[in-house]
Amino acid sequence: MQSEAKRTDPRSFAVRAVTMLFQLVIPIGVASATILDDGDLGDLAAYFLPLVVLIILINIVLAYLQWTKLTYTVGPADIRVESGVLSRSARSVPYERIQDVSLEQKLLPRLFGLMEVKFETGAGGKDDLSLTYLSEAEGERLRELVRNRREGVQIDDVEGAERGEPAAADTLFAMGPKRVLTFGLFEFSLAVVAVIGGLAQQFESFLPFDLWDIDEWEQRLAGPGQWLAGAGPLAQAAGIVIAIASLAVLGVATGLVRTALREWDFRLERTPKGLRRRRGLLTRTDLVMPLHRVQALRLNTGFIRRHFGWHSLKIISLASDSGGANHDAVPFGRMEEIEHVAGVTEFALPSTEARWERAMGRYRTDKALLATAVLLPTTILVAIFGSGWFWMLPALGLAFTLAEQWWRWKFDMRALDQKQIYSRHGWFSPSLAIASRTKLQSAEIAQGPIARWRGYASLHFGLAGGRFRIHGMPVEAARQWRDAVCDSMAMTDFSNLLEEVSPVSD
Repeated sequence: MQSEAKRTDPRSFAVRAVTMLFQLVIPIGVASATILDDGDLGDLAAYFLPLVVLIILINIVLAYLQWTKLTYTVGPADIRVESGVLSRSARSVPYERIQDVSLEQKLLPRLFGLMEVKFETGAGGKDDLSLTYLSEAEGERLRELVRNRREGVQIDDVEGAERGEPAAADTLFAMGPKRVLTFGLFEFSLAVVAVIGGLAQQFESFLPFDLWDIDEWEQRLAGPGQWLAGAGPLAQAAGIVIAIASLAVLGVATGLVRTALREWDFRLERTPKGLRRRRGLLTRTDLVMPLHRVQALRLNTGFIRRHFGWHSLKIISLASDSGGANHDAVPFGRMEEIEHVAGVTEFALPSTEARWERAMGRYRTDKALLATAVLLPTTILVAIFGSGWFWMLPALGLAFTLAEQWWRWKFDMRALDQKQIYSRHGWFSPSLAIASRTKLQSAEIAQGPIARWRGYASLHFGLAGGRFRIHGMPVEAARQWRDAVCDSMAMTDFSNLLEEVSPVSD
């Protein structure tokens, strides 16, 4: 039965109007300051203020017209959205093309109790569909309705999705304020310095001097900083330490704020539909990842945080999340918490009996020689024709490249067991990728001219939502791995795998 076209929530008109007013604040402020600088206070009251009021009224009328002309229809085979005031457009997306439905609440819509509903098609964002804004109850109802129809569950009418009790959920992982703040201490960032520098560069015409003139800075600091210059090397060193400490405090504070805004009240739950993740302070996101769409796992940690036992877990899934396939499942947790979540996705961490293998030494040697063939001549030419110490730059690049190849040969490992493939990288910030042999889509052996001559190959696995590559394998080993993975894929009934829905555990 075809449903009638519906409008978004009436409060979305108010959100659009307020958003438009916020966009006018900066232009109106700049124009007001310009008029006041010229001393034309009478012109400001007589002409400019009525013009501002007229612009605000026009924006409110436009917001209202946009709301009245935006409708959506949930049909038996697709969802249709029509919009436009002067020129009308209609978008229709069949349910089978919708990979997932996510909910997002930014600060202003959240204050009104509204949310944005995004229908993700997996086409890189250009063909995705969204509705702004619906009430929280309507957004939840619409998401469940679209998912049920996509999975072939028949519902007699649209309103029928509202009936029934909420699905039970089992909390797998959650972060309270203390965990979020601890996480923020490890998220050191100087992004605010870059933002301030960018703003200063954009508005440098309003500054009384050139922002990038070093001599000007020295003259301006000569007065208040003269006592430091005459206090001796020890005091100057103390000043440098204070400056570095100030940057460190700023970086820690920035990391705390960014982490709190992104991860506040993080909650990962298991529902009959899959893994449901909610997080965010100002912008609240609600994402559901069906378990049968989980393609692979990725574990990461940092040089400092791993010494305190903190790690992160990302899920590579077909469900979209801001245009990406990597989803934070455990952003900051202990290994036992990560192992529990991995078990729910039917993946497992590598056992102590896993047989880890390195890439062939000749593969890393060839990579180092190729880098040497480029950087060594550059170093020689700069040393002959250049001046000063500039020849050290390509020399340092060459030394770093050689050290990196040796380091990667020592710590990059791979392993294969009966169900999964593992790829481990790095030591300072180690990462571990885990792929299921039954969910890989293809296996390809690749060899370039040098690889054929030297007797090694790269193994490329097709993985929906990501890539899984292993380099520097002996050719015979690559063939054995490819045959083993192909056998696993051939023995899997993918029709049953996609229809499988795991119940909530007791």
